[in-house]
Amino acid sequence: MQKALLQQAWELLCTARAMADIYDDNRPITKYVHSTSKGHEAIQMAAGLLLQPYDFASLYYRDESVLLALGFRPYELMLQLLAKADDPFSGGRTYYAHPSVKRAGMPIIPHQSSATGMQAIPATGMAQGVAYLEKQGLREGDEKPLVLCSLGDGSVTEGEVAEAFQMAVLHQMPIVYLVQDNEWGISATGKEMRAMDAYEYAAGFKGLKRKQVDGTDFLKSYKALDEAFSYVREKRAPILLHATVPLLGHHTSGVRREWYRTADDLDKHSRKDPYQKLRKTLLDEGFWEEELNKIEAEMRAKVAADFKAAVAAPIPADETLFLHEFAPTPITAEQGERQPAGREKVVMVDAALHAVEEILRKHPEALFYGQDVGRTLGGVFREAATLADKFGDERVFNTPIQEAYLVGSTAGMSAVGTKPIVEIQFADYIWTGVNQLVVELSKSCYLSNGQFPVQSLIRVPCGAYGGGGPYHSGCIESAILSVRGIKVVYPSNAADMKGLMKAAFYDPNPVVMFEHKGLYWSKVPGTEGAKTVEPDEDYIVPLGKGRVVQEAMPHKIEHGESCVVITYGMGVYWALNAAKHFPGSVEIIDLRTLNPVDEELCRAAVERHGKALVLTEEQLQNSFAEALAHRLAKACFRYLDAPVDAMGAENLPAIPLNNRLEQVMLPTAEKVQARLDALLHG
Repeated sequence: MQKALLQQAWELLCTARAMADIYDDNRPITKYVHSTSKGHEAIQMAAGLLLQPYDFASLYYRDESVLLALGFRPYELMLQLLAKADDPFSGGRTYYAHPSVKRAGMPIIPHQSSATGMQAIPATGMAQGVAYLEKQGLREGDEKPLVLCSLGDGSVTEGEVAEAFQMAVLHQMPIVYLVQDNEWGISATGKEMRAMDAYEYAAGFKGLKRKQVDGTDFLKSYKALDEAFSYVREKRAPILLHATVPLLGHHTSGVRREWYRTADDLDKHSRKDPYQKLRKTLLDEGFWEEELNKIEAEMRAKVAADFKAAVAAPIPADETLFLHEFAPTPITAEQGERQPAGREKVVMVDAALHAVEEILRKHPEALFYGQDVGRTLGGVFREAATLADKFGDERVFNTPIQEAYLVGSTAGMSAVGTKPIVEIQFADYIWTGVNQLVVELSKSCYLSNGQFPVQSLIRVPCGAYGGGGPYHSGCIESAILSVRGIKVVYPSNAADMKGLMKAAFYDPNPVVMFEHKGLYWSKVPGTEGAKTVEPDEDYIVPLGKGRVVQEAMPHKIEHGESCVVITYGMGVYWALNAAKHFPGSVEIIDLRTLNPVDEELCRAAVERHGKALVLTEEQLQNSFAEALAHRLAKACFRYLDAPVDAMGAENLPAIPLNNRLEQVMLPTAEKVQARLDALLHG
């Protein structure tokens, strides 16, 4: 058996070397930036050969030998290298060795970014999802899957890697962190970048088992990984394997070794070449020199033929550019009963609580987590009260103060079949999670050519009222809306809260749900309308459909004495209270969803009235509201009787703590009234 394994390893290593050489020899053709596994092959081949079809993996940009060992042909990898139409991972959209794999007989490998270390959180989210499904009895079969997270040692200095390690040991997750240490991070040496290597660093995470191995020796690597995999399969606990390897190629094709590495350094690394070590091992095991040379020649011929075929393969058609921003949603029409007879009105926070409870009851694969949402408190707004009591601490639980993990873990959770609902405690604290939102969640569907949309519902309490101060009052939707590949909803009443939350949960794409704290209990004067009759359990509001909250009278429209206010969230109530001073003259549209946004409804209203105000709580300059006003002005220009107006908060960095200053900064019903008066009578 060992002889057959060694021959397989030799074939793979010769293939990887031939690929690296042919790429370097054809630089005008291999023009897109790429890295190769040259020097890392032994440990990578061992990983690929040991992974099982029921496992999951998150690889990094140098892991081509893992992919070869899994069974990918050089031709398939070259299609990605050359950004060809039939690239099996991304359809020509993303870099070499950035796999998205959903193929029978292979581990699932979701899309992950090129940002080093970023993949640690989604990978750990996969492990968390696997552990959850096992504990809930939701996995079929007796297999014990694990997650392999492959990292370069330089990436372990990322703070997000620490968040991943912390959660892995806290919840004892079935994950192997394979760290390949070549002592370089682009042009910076290990001594410049770190006070300790990954093995030493991991000692600080109690419960994270550690191993080290010479990653240039195939048999030692295979044995060490076999032991690590067996440990995780048996103990269902994390382990870190630190493998030392040389860097024999360039950092990437765009950052070449001759630019910054000395002859002494290159000589030192070449003496650790796994090619030479494996060749010697094979000779010691009884292989003939001629036999090895023949295998190498055959692999080189195959690689050359595959490269020729890949070069000739077609490039993507132009129209494919627009495919797979989002996966299709099953929710396309309003469903259920919005106002069941005989029910009392509820506040928004209770509608949200009931929606999550109904989701958890109906879907055992769903879980809810965030800071302080667990059993003890049930959320700082009591938005998760009683949920842990009803569904258990495995399904509703607290997390550390780790916004990056909260957001990024949902990508991994989604990939293994769980359906996460997570909460960022305040919008002003989302920023450390935006890295994962932008780089991992938003791009996954698009860069995996539709294979890995991320089903993720991220709840974000926001908004100012009553002296919340600068870190608990912000509205930040424009920043999130600037990220493509994310859906954004913003309910203004209890019925929409429930209907939109259900739609967001069933949407296969990442959805950020902004929930205005000032509307949660309708305690802010003038927001009593946020309380509504609670819809039935089947009620769903499709994303992208606005709602006319108040209509103008036909004769006012006919005589040019009307306008439309287009708004959302707290703006709905400023507009409603301001409109009382202009009976019959003001139509009010509640957008409800900001991406996708119901521009068709808005355009029709602007054309009908000829005068419009787009109202937001955000600081106005460079906001979503300004952008929407511009688009409406352009689309409806020939129907306008006045420029499309936009109104928001003052353009200042934060909401002040002082109540009076808060009022001066934000829109109010009185300020909106003055703006409507000017619009209608100016």
